[in-house]
Amino acid sequence: MGTRAIKQHVLRVLKQNDLAEIETELVQFQEKELVNALFFGICHPDELIRWHAISVMGRAVARLADQDMEEARIILRRMLWSLNDESGGIGWGVPESMAEIMYRHDGITKEYIHMLISYMRPDGEEEWQDGNFLEHEILQQGLMWAMGRLAQNRKECLLARGVERDLPPYLEAADATVCGLAARAIGLLGRAASREPLEQLNKLAKNDQRMLRLYDHGVFCTVSVAELAGRALKEVE
Repeated sequence: MGTRAIKQHVLRVLKQNDLAEIETELVQFQEKELVNALFFGICHPDELIRWHAISVMGRAVARLADQDMEEARIILRRMLWSLNDESGGIGWGVPESMAEIMYRHDGITKEYIHMLISYMRPDGEEEWQDGNFLEHEILQQGLMWAMGRLAQNRKECLLARGVERDLPPYLEAADATVCGLAARAIGLLGRAASREPLEQLNKLAKNDQRMLRLYDHGVFCTVSVAELAGRALKEVE
């Protein structure tokens, strides 16, 4: 099967509803072939295709890393490059995909988690200001989801790097998804540098009717900013 045919087949499979069935069907492809097709999926406008591609990407690159770590690094470098202004691309789906890979592979986490965190931090003249802050709201949505995903399996890695101090500014975002997913990530971390921003959001959120779509472990749901803020406040120390 040629590259184009593989891409078309993979995108058709990703339209299915059952993630487990999707993964079973796509295991027939070699990891490198599958990953190349999935790059078209993680930025797809269809919600179902996009999120299934992100999930499958995580498993595929983790398997590839077990077989050939350098090949997996090439994939991660490709993702990082797509978030670089000089690439000419946008990087849709990349923060989420990186997090999904790190969720599943210790080695990738150790080598690349600092880069994912850097996208929350600005660059500057000081030595410690070595960030790669993402300004686009859609990329921030992906980044906040990524922090929540990693908090489910890499909490200590995030806390060791002070991520609880990076998340509160996103609680003030005008975008409901950015705001809500930031609150969720703080709750999953179970720690906040200060409870005040979360308490303020929880207070305001009582009259906040904003809703967002949440993808978690292969399942979609619609949830309010208020609900996520309330949960987070109960979960932080």
